[in-house]
Amino acid sequence: MSPRDVAEALLRRWYVALLGLVLTAAGGWQVLHTAPRYLSSAVIVLKPPATGNQPNQLTNLQPPLATLSYGVIQQLESPAGQAELTKAGVRGGYRLIPRNSGTSATPQYLIPSVQVQAERAGGAAADTAVQRVIDVYTRHVAAVQDAQRVAPRLRITPSVLVAPSAAPVLGVRSRALAGTALLGLTGTFLAALWWDRYARRRRRNSPDPVRHPEGVPVTG
Repeated sequence: MSPRDVAEALLRRWYVALLGLVLTAAGGWQVLHTAPRYLSSAVIVLKPPATGNQPNQLTNLQPPLATLSYGVIQQLESPAGQAELTKAGVRGGYRLIPRNSGTSATPQYLIPSVQVQAERAGGAAADTAVQRVIDVYTRHVAAVQDAQRVAPRLRITPSVLVAPSAAPVLGVRSRALAGTALLGLTGTFLAALWWDRYARRRRRNSPDPVRHPEGVPVTG
């Protein structure tokens, strides 16, 4: 198809092109007027009980703690855990991310810390969702130890290293607008060409009109 054929097809199907431009403009308006979103994030860590040899709990983090933490995460990500979080008021998306924050002193995957995230329309709502996830996580850690009848002085305790803090989710609107315009114009161009080809093929495949001897066409 030559450029001239393309131009003629677009002119013939100007109404398709106009509809595509209107939809593209509507998409661009939506991009420019998107409601703000806020992402809240917190970090919790499991600490072993303090002992005489290790009075600082954060210097005695061991792989079993990370295993326990990941087990609790799996519980909360199960259907039953999701139902429990919903009952606790966590309605919407959330993430529990095991942190790979190892150092030379504490190798990778041995730090039992978890990053909790939630994205909401408001900062306070995002912080509240994260705090509720932390509360349910804490209850699960206690329940595991209750089942094993661990003495209070020997218990593993969750601790909040970084309190929930919401920040606006920032995006580059110019890039989003450019992407919307590119997709919209490409879709408009292809839709107009497709519709022109479809209409012409349909016209070619339609039966020729039957004519009376007098020459008057009859389509019935």
